[in-house]
Formats: sequence, structure tokens, C-alpha cells
Amino acid sequence: MEKNPQSRVRLRPVDLARPHGLSTQAVRNYEEAGILPAAARTESGYRTYSPLHAQALDTFLALLPGHGHPTATGIMRAVNRGAADEAFRLIDESHAQLLEDRRTLSAVENALRDLGSGAPKPRDPAPGTPAPGEPEPRPPAPAAPAPPEGPTSAPTFIGPLADRLSVRPATLRKWEAAGLVRPRRDPLTGYRVYGEAEVRDARLVHQLRRGGYLLEQIAPLVDQVRAAGGLEPLEAALGDWRSRLAGRGRALLTGSAKLDAYLGERERER
Repeated sequence: MEKNPQSRVRLRPVDLARPHGLSTQAVRNYEEAGILPAAARTESGYRTYSPLHAQALDTFLALLPGHGHPTATGIMRAVNRGAADEAFRLIDESHAQLLEDRRTLSAVENALRDLGSGAPKPRDPAPGTPAPGEPEPRPPAPAAPAPPEGPTSAPTFIGPLADRLSVRPATLRKWEAAGLVRPRRDPLTGYRVYGEAEVRDARLVHQLRRGGYLLEQIAPLVDQVRAAGGLEPLEAALGDWRSRLAGRGRALLTGSAKLDAYLGERERER
């Protein structure tokens, strides 16, 4: 008795490609990349596929939205060579990255709440709130209670600020060239000096970059925060970011369901 009668069904590259709007060359490329199992060959050398190949293609395309092309490729390669544990590790990494991105969004929202908390305005464009680990304000505020991180912070230089944000100094210079951060220059040394407002801007840029926003998308948000002294312009961006994270979470679930079905079919064909 045959293990699976479907294994005798022969499909052409076009049969796999057409339902997804792909070219037959794309199907061949996916096979060569290890995303699909190796195809059988006819006596004349033509590729023939089975329903399992079609299911592998369905699974890969379902994994793409949640994992991205490199990770989805790695998952399928691992499964097709029998290394399921490696595939599961890659899936875990995607879930861990999504969790980190959710935490980043929460950090941005918390930072914006701090910025909008009504702290006293300095002479620079708008108030800022130092990030955790920044120097304590000097001197301490004698009157009304300040936000948790303090209303002011000591000026800093490019190296310490880069370390604080875990970026390279070249990244801060790139943000400066794009007009996103505007440090002043020390009149004696010429070094860049980042005051409270500049640290605030750098923190916002850093967090939004972590959320996937391009510099040209961030620039008008930073400009509006500076000019308006308010954070309303960021509300739509944060809502969009939140929606995209939810979409990725749902896509990860969809891809996992397809992958589970594909793993089960592979086991039945053994």
C-alpha cells in the first residue's frame, strides 16, 4: 500500500507558479535556493513537482510577511534538510524581535508622555526628558515635583551620547546632516555639544528608527514637535506602528499554521 497517493501526482513549474502570480523561473529559483525540495526529473530532464512542493511554496509565501525573506528562506531550508530544531530557533528569533519592537514602541510612548508632562521649558525650542541613566539634573529642582527622570540634564558630547544610545558617532553625525539633531559647537574646542533638547531629539530619532521609520519620515515629526511644542504629530505615526506590529504578530501565526501543516505532510510522505 502506498504511503501517500499524492506523491504520484506530477505538477509542472507553471502549476506551482500560476496560483501565486509567480513566474516559472521564480519557482526554479526557489528550488535552487532550497526553499522547495529538490524536484524529480523526467527522462528528458524536465522538472516535475508534487503536491508537497506546492505546499512548500504556499508555506514559504505565508512565512514571508511575518519573518521577512532571509528568515523565511532559512526556515524552509532547515525544514527541507530535516533540521527542524534550526527552523524553530529562527521562528523563536522572529518572535523575540517582535517582542523587542513592542517594548521599543512602549518606550517611545513613555518618552512622549514624559515630554508632554508639563516640565518647565528651557530656553531651547522645547522641553526634553533625559533617558534612564542620564546624569541627574544640577542643581536639584527646589520647587514643584519634576518628571521621574528630571527636567534638565547636563550637556554631553557625541561619544557619550552615542554610547548611551548604542549607536556609532557617525550615526549621530548623519542625523545632524539630515537636520534631525542640532548640536551647538563649543566656541573653544569646536566639539559638538548636546543639550537637553538635542538629547531629546536624538532619543526620539533613535526610537523611531528602531520602529522602521526612514530619516525623511522622521524629519517632519521632529520639526513639528520643535515648532509646536506638542506631541500630537506623532500620534498617527505611533498608531500606524502599533498596527504594523499587530499585523506582524498575526502573520507569524498564519505562517506557523502553514508550516505545521507542511511538517505533518512531510512526515506522512516518509
